[in-house]
Amino acid sequence: MTDVMDDARRIKRGILDFIHTYGCEQAPEEAFGALARDVFIYQYTYDLPYRRYCAAKRVTPATLKDWREIPPMPVDGFKHLDLSTIPTEQCRAVFMTSGTTHGGKMRGRNFHPDLEVWDESMIVPFRHFIMPDRERIRIAVISPAWDMNQNSSLSRYLTKAVECCGSEGSGVFFDEHGLKFDEIIAFLNRAVSDGEPVMLMGVSSSYLYLLDYLHEHDLTFALAPDSRLFDTGGFKSTKRDITEDQMLDELEQTLGVPRHHCVNMYGMTELSSQIYDQNILSWYTDGTSNYLKANPAWVRTVFLDPETLTPVKDGETGVIAHYDLANWNSCIGILTEDLGHRTPDGFLLQGRAKGAEARGCSIAVDEVISANR
Repeated sequence: MTDVMDDARRIKRGILDFIHTYGCEQAPEEAFGALARDVFIYQYTYDLPYRRYCAAKRVTPATLKDWREIPPMPVDGFKHLDLSTIPTEQCRAVFMTSGTTHGGKMRGRNFHPDLEVWDESMIVPFRHFIMPDRERIRIAVISPAWDMNQNSSLSRYLTKAVECCGSEGSGVFFDEHGLKFDEIIAFLNRAVSDGEPVMLMGVSSSYLYLLDYLHEHDLTFALAPDSRLFDTGGFKSTKRDITEDQMLDELEQTLGVPRHHCVNMYGMTELSSQIYDQNILSWYTDGTSNYLKANPAWVRTVFLDPETLTPVKDGETGVIAHYDLANWNSCIGILTEDLGHRTPDGFLLQGRAKGAEARGCSIAVDEVISANR
């Protein structure tokens, strides 16, 4: 146990140094590759289910030549296996998926011995992509926070955003009964009265419930310039048939926040970092609106042929795999079920893989389970 704890401290220090050195700028390939190799060796040594999978794929520290050869763990592997370099009972936190997929029978889990790296990997890109123009802003969180759900990485995220970047008057407007509409209305009225920019943060479904309430009560607001809306996507829990563009149009009409100040964050329980739209950053940088996604320096995203899981050319659609150095305790590489493609200015998400597109992911899951029988 002494060896794994010593190695864990060394790996964590290397990742934190990397975050503080490169932030959200492009890190040199050599620096990323060297640290990715160190993390892989650590995980191969101590994360036994992952080691079995890598060995079955014939990838070991001795054979590894490039970080792209590191086998990404399919997201379903996080449902079936305890992926951790440290005994799970010694982990401070375990983040779990919502359980809404596949009938909610199995939930993906990501174990964290502590949250030092997770917290730093959250706040550095948040400030860069969401707050490029200011240190703090008045924030209204309209989804459950950390005190309500300590198995939710998003709840942790929202709470840290308020702690680190919220100004006086910020708060969480959601409890066990749902949205606290009266307090949200008071927050919005104060924002209009003060003429100070504010930010609302929550899942897309929370915005839909808020819009329904505001429409029902014939309420509209003209929030101050530089106000912004932050959402994390996903309409699984709602019955309302609406597209993202339609929701954003309604939000602009109801709250007065233009599209270029509405930003989407892409996150996963299985990841320890988040990926962002660039439109707020680009707006304050050069007045443009770049809605393509971008990573912090310690995350690399690759696009793989759905059949063979080999890399595709830029511009071609592929299944997405993320390599996240901050995911130091489980698996550095995560094979998602999402499709997308890369452009010179970022990458575009194109939805979930279905049918034949999902075949490669299914084969990978079978390999994970077979290797750990």
